[in-house]
Amino acid sequence: MYRRIVPVFFFLAPVFLFAQNRLTPELLWQLGRVTGLGISKDGKYVLYSVTTPDITENRMSKKTYMVSIAGGDAVETFKADSLMNNKNISPDGKYMLSNEEVKVKKITGVDYYPDLKKANAYIYDNLNQRHWDTWEDGKFEHVFVTSLQNPADKKDIMPDEPYDCPQKPFGGDEDYTWRPDGKAVIYVTKKKYGKDYAVSTNTELYEYNIETGKTNNLTAVLNNGYDINPAYSTGKSNPGALAWLSMKREGYEADKQDLLVRTEEHGIVNLTQKYDTLWVEGFKWSADASRIYFWSAIRGTLQLFEITNPTSASSQSRKLRQITNGDFDVNAIVGESGNNLIVSRTDMNHSAELYSVDISNGSMKQLTHVNDSIYNSIGMCKIERKWVTTTDGKKMLVWMIYPPGFDPSQKYPTLLYCQGGPQSPLTQVYSYRWNFQLMASQGYIVVAPCRRGMQGFGTRWNEQVSKDHGGQVMKDYLSAIDAASKEKYVDKSRLGCVGPSYGGYSSYMLAGIHNNRFKTFIAHDGIFDMRSMYGTTEEMWFVNWDWGGPYWDKKNAAAQKTFSQFNPINYVDKWNTPILIIQGGRDYRVPIEQGMQAFQAAQLRGIKSKLLYLPDENHWVLTAQNALIWQHEFFKWLDETIPPPDKAKKGF
Repeated sequence: MYRRIVPVFFFLAPVFLFAQNRLTPELLWQLGRVTGLGISKDGKYVLYSVTTPDITENRMSKKTYMVSIAGGDAVETFKADSLMNNKNISPDGKYMLSNEEVKVKKITGVDYYPDLKKANAYIYDNLNQRHWDTWEDGKFEHVFVTSLQNPADKKDIMPDEPYDCPQKPFGGDEDYTWRPDGKAVIYVTKKKYGKDYAVSTNTELYEYNIETGKTNNLTAVLNNGYDINPAYSTGKSNPGALAWLSMKREGYEADKQDLLVRTEEHGIVNLTQKYDTLWVEGFKWSADASRIYFWSAIRGTLQLFEITNPTSASSQSRKLRQITNGDFDVNAIVGESGNNLIVSRTDMNHSAELYSVDISNGSMKQLTHVNDSIYNSIGMCKIERKWVTTTDGKKMLVWMIYPPGFDPSQKYPTLLYCQGGPQSPLTQVYSYRWNFQLMASQGYIVVAPCRRGMQGFGTRWNEQVSKDHGGQVMKDYLSAIDAASKEKYVDKSRLGCVGPSYGGYSSYMLAGIHNNRFKTFIAHDGIFDMRSMYGTTEEMWFVNWDWGGPYWDKKNAAAQKTFSQFNPINYVDKWNTPILIIQGGRDYRVPIEQGMQAFQAAQLRGIKSKLLYLPDENHWVLTAQNALIWQHEFFKWLDETIPPPDKAKKGF
């Protein structure tokens, strides 16, 4: 079943919205969100989905489409799965993989007291009682092997084990795959429970033999960090080679992520270990298995790379080449067609669309045009790279995002954007919340520094934030805004500081040490008090590694420095600037008391302050109507504290 679609997906939207010359929150939440699904079995089409917010119903709707590899009009399809090879069906066509929740442990009151069916109690005797946005209820995601000839023949490959595959909270079916002979399943899990789970990042690759029922740990002697995303080669040149992503050190969630390959002939080879600036985000085998393509952060963008002869034991015979280059992000590989790769691409002015990349020279051709009608109706922001010298003499990349129609003879209010993470790259990402194009389109210059703790500038640069959360990074932020303030078009009397997560922590921290640079702050789900954060967060490996350990360890100099010098609550007596605080009620990573304490402190000190509390949102804001409220409150606050020259925001 197909339906031909011209590449204009929003013709039903109110006409006045398309008359606007800049991005608004309403327009942002009309954009179709494009996800590549794969290449059709005949190799002629790219299949993809478009998820569109429904503001009225407060939900997302999704449709699937196909477009020719050569480009052209999109065609809606209602049977996308049947057009693609299903990776979860065994190579011999006999079995299928799936995952579902299985009750393994007693946790709830009803588990222990079955006659008290209306009880809603939870009983814990170990840690990890909650994770991300969900309380532990004794159910775990397990992988099942089902016979396609006899669906009643369905085996749980992790029977009675209190471990998850896919991994929570973000894992999917990339966490399991078939061995090419169809006789075994490779899956990812962390076989630790309770406190041991909470302090460790040690996931392993396990091989389950479907005939014998035995499980073998493939990575036990390799390292104690993350091992994820297993994928076998199927090409004739290197059949049966297993590749995956790996980190070395246990407890360090932002360790250098390398690309590894395992063959029966040569064992395990680390393909990217010697490339200090590369942190591999994801990868895909070439069809003939003669090379592996991957994408990685590199100096403020995500770019496409290839490694030839990946299974060779000789490093001299393996060659690494960067395929693409430019101010954009390649953030997924959808598939391969001849001499082209189909990828997802974004930049700070455009949400994701699919492109065809010529492997030989990196040239790109846009295949999907889901949001052209909206982008053609608004002005684009000027994006500029600047290099700023830090207080310790390093060169730091700073992204400058200017309003549409930017006039350097005018003065503009300016926002310092503080990135979350803390170890995450600031690249040409397109966010539906912290959207640089949207901020700039309301009349603000955005200063976005690639400060310490970001991949793409070498491992030392990335690791310098650990155990120094409130140290050099804060100096990097101030170096960035001070350099921007020297420009005649920056209004130094209207500077703001905004950020989520670690960026929220940064806003709280800078509020006490900024020496009156800023006139306003916005902190979303930020850490305000490190002691209470340590006592209520769930992934303990993060605070143990990045902060040095618990606050009660008086002999640990790194931890004591963190909880004294780098704790925002210790600087509240110096707060004197308006602040908007945003807090999710189901955020168990940075729990509710962080935002509550910050708001209470600001109020009691008589500082202009506002709390936006989102009881059903986690560390992010995922529902459409809450997201629009978020955007409107964000810009209303800026209007009140550092307004742009023209406050009459048409359509806003």
